[in-house]
Amino acid sequence: MLKKSVFRNAALAKSRAGKFFTARDGAIAVEFAIIAPVFLMIVFGIVMYGSYLSVVHGVQQLAAEAARSSVAGLNEGERSSLANSYVTGNVNTYPLIDPAKLTVNAATSVSDANVFVVSVNYDASGMFIYSLPTFVPAPSSTIVRSAAIPRGGY
Repeated sequence: MLKKSVFRNAALAKSRAGKFFTARDGAIAVEFAIIAPVFLMIVFGIVMYGSYLSVVHGVQQLAAEAARSSVAGLNEGERSSLANSYVTGNVNTYPLIDPAKLTVNAATSVSDANVFVVSVNYDASGMFIYSLPTFVPAPSSTIVRSAAIPRGGY
């Protein structure tokens, strides 16, 4: 009778130890705890850099459209005025761009007198991406985009 109880206890201990080492109940929680921070950093990084690239694209679009609108001017002052008025009139269609941090420079190209260049500068230092920890390199806080358009179509 003693032998049966010893074997029974050994079998019970073996089965408990076996169950402990083969249990998978907490594995999912451990895997989630390891993977979730990395996944969330990637997702937030995509969102932050995506918003920055959206601002860059908006500044480029403003410069390009301002250059196109400046073609209607008869002299450099009128072209510059048309480019500035286009940017100030349409900057509100880009929700991530703060109009107060935008400057426009429109003038004839230094290298070619038949080309009119519109440059739009934006100070992006107030964006949320620059308040994040610096474990990822931050892009430049000054966004400068230009567009050139020839005069006269020749």
